[in-house]
Amino acid sequence: MKILVTGGAGFIGSHIVDAYVAEGHDVAVVDNQAGAKKANINPKARVFEMDVTDPAIHGLFAREKFDIVNHHAAQVSVSVSVKDPELDARTNIMGAINLLRASASAGVRKFIFASSGGTVYGATNRLPATEDLPYDAVSPYGASKVATEMYLHVFAAQHALVYTALRYSNVYGPRQDPHGEAGVVAIFAEKMLQGAKPVAGEAGQAQRYVAPVIFGDGECMRDYVFVADVARASVLALGKGDNDAVNIGTGRRTSTNELFRLLKSLTGYPGPEQHGPDRPGDLKDSCLANGKAARVLGWAPKVEIEEGFRQTVDWFRRKAGGR
Repeated sequence: MKILVTGGAGFIGSHIVDAYVAEGHDVAVVDNQAGAKKANINPKARVFEMDVTDPAIHGLFAREKFDIVNHHAAQVSVSVSVKDPELDARTNIMGAINLLRASASAGVRKFIFASSGGTVYGATNRLPATEDLPYDAVSPYGASKVATEMYLHVFAAQHALVYTALRYSNVYGPRQDPHGEAGVVAIFAEKMLQGAKPVAGEAGQAQRYVAPVIFGDGECMRDYVFVADVARASVLALGKGDNDAVNIGTGRRTSTNELFRLLKSLTGYPGPEQHGPDRPGDLKDSCLANGKAARVLGWAPKVEIEEGFRQTVDWFRRKAGGR
């Protein structure tokens, strides 16, 4: 099949490209930062450096005749969406509509969408969250995911465009950007691998460290799912889960404090915990049930969190030159 992966030079998207290439598909990438992320892109994929909001997308679809669109390009930061909801909506809502219109016009068979179980359900007390919960987004980022899911339903009804919405929990793994706000595992792993960095001060003062910052009390709970497991879900969704939304998570809750301790052990980081203020827009607790994924897609997570963290730390260690 001819498959387009938007955001295919990014963290999750590049792993999905790899998985599709490994299955023998003809894969193309649309990414507005492809040139800056060449190392992520599978050499067997064709690359188009453009933005998903660009009207020229329609010409690309008309020429290429894609069978499948896997949409992962997005503004991914909750805090950025809170500060600038218009920016978030332009990228995440208008970009999705642009792709859906192009898909409907060009005869795309199926549209797979990277949604967010961590934000579309909001601050629910029913955990792990199941797909029958109502939408209750509490951030503009979450609202953009809800809006796109609604547009998927509309385009399925009006244009017979088949879709699958994969509602991810917190995805982590190799290639995650440690310089943004949406990848705590990557941020902590990179900073911890830098080791102890004494802060200049008066003679005789106790040694201090530049440490990764834990927002709030560190008891925010998240469901961390390894990126290779997520990519496998996109492969399964090629032929399953039609016109449905499916959680992709582990069903296991891990606090930020526990995450810190696991990564501290793996990296040998000598510094103490350092806490900062709560971050606006963050949920206190999030965890996704995955029973529907097993029934509908035949999917279940395979990588335990300790092994996933180890693979992630090893990747960041190699990236840093072995330290």
